[in-house]
Amino acid sequence: MDTRFSAIKKEDLVGAKLLWVNYPNMPTGAAGSISMLEQIIQFAKTNKLLVINDNPYSLILNEERPLSIFQVEDAKSVALELNSLSKSHNMAGWRIGLLTGRADYISTVLKVKSNVDSGMFLPMQEAAVKAFENTDDWHNERNEVYVKRRVIATSIMEALNCVVDANQVGMFLWAKIEDKWEDSGELADKILYEANVFITPGFIFGTKGKRFLRISLCSPETMLSEALKRIKSLSL
Repeated sequence: MDTRFSAIKKEDLVGAKLLWVNYPNMPTGAAGSISMLEQIIQFAKTNKLLVINDNPYSLILNEERPLSIFQVEDAKSVALELNSLSKSHNMAGWRIGLLTGRADYISTVLKVKSNVDSGMFLPMQEAAVKAFENTDDWHNERNEVYVKRRVIATSIMEALNCVVDANQVGMFLWAKIEDKWEDSGELADKILYEANVFITPGFIFGTKGKRFLRISLCSPETMLSEALKRIKSLSL
């Protein structure tokens, strides 16, 4: 088993009930793998944990076959999986998600959810049903748009002398900054005040992100190209 799992001491798990994972990962873009998901399921079984895999980026710039935690044998006994039409079908702002898993687990969730809200606007639900009828061609065409944007975003990161992992998936680009910067906030401020371009500093995602920047691929090519032009004029 991966040393990251074996490093977790038994006393750290006292009272633990839930293991939350997110592959493909946000904000790093790490794709994950079947072997990793297998280890997660085995860890959950051993320690009597329920796994929740948050999986909204599985269909975005993922050249390999999109992964579900349920591809792991007997995962349904210890896992549930989330997805979001905001990401998978470009229905941002509609806040339509889905939860999949074993019927009795879903039933337990519904007991709570039915007391939290009273349901979603029916036309939105019907639109979601229609969206699920999209063909692979639709997703491929959408991903071609993201590919073109990622090329420009990568050029932006390279112009900033950042290191980019080419194996990232999802609709964001995550890159490590040079050591000469105190943190990503310092570099983000320089870009903002001297080039009038805002790039998200990674520290907003936690202390482990302080040496990273993130660019969203939701921006159109024209905007990304203009940002690249301005950043190239910077003295770094």
